[in-house]
Amino acid sequence: MPPSENVLSALPPGLLRRASKLDLAKGRLLFRQGAKPTAMYCVLSGEVRLVRTSAAGTEIVLQRTRSGFVAEASLDQGSYHCDALVTLPSTVLAIPRTEFQKSLDSTDVRDAWIAYVGAELRRARAQSERLMLRTARERILHFLETEGRNHAIKLSFTKKAWAAELGLTHEALYRTLRSMSAARELCEEPRGTISIGARQAKRGGPKHC
Repeated sequence: MPPSENVLSALPPGLLRRASKLDLAKGRLLFRQGAKPTAMYCVLSGEVRLVRTSAAGTEIVLQRTRSGFVAEASLDQGSYHCDALVTLPSTVLAIPRTEFQKSLDSTDVRDAWIAYVGAELRRARAQSERLMLRTARERILHFLETEGRNHAIKLSFTKKAWAAELGLTHEALYRTLRSMSAARELCEEPRGTISIGARQAKRGGPKHC
């Protein structure tokens, strides 16, 4: 069971009944930077991203959530530090924050929450490490190595969205992918699968490198 589902299943039934299920259209803001948190949000379907805009005008994705809680740190904060943008039609569960905090007195809820936050912390560290890399090539390889399975990923989002998560312009991402493909550093296969070239070379090389 995914960590977020462990948290939801551990919550008191009464609290879940008081939660609101929100159906949100693509492009809507779930919350704005500076707003006061009143709920803990869990993405049931779709996608929500925490975003900031750099001084150069580039959108930087701090978190991309397709199944799980978004803005976990807001549990004890007075205001949000970024925007939450709905990037796909989404269903989000809004759980009253004060009651969610009180539910952590339960050992089962607390243990499930600690496990969930620990997993998200590891993802956040990988993202922070990735954004510190200087070149687009390094960031792409890091993403494949840390987020993929056997150094390969199947993109379930657009390359423009991927560029934002990598802290790149989409032009820089497309240009680097073409260069890496030409150098056989990576392979782009049908249906959006991208893998590191060295792994494919051991198999004799794919048809679509």
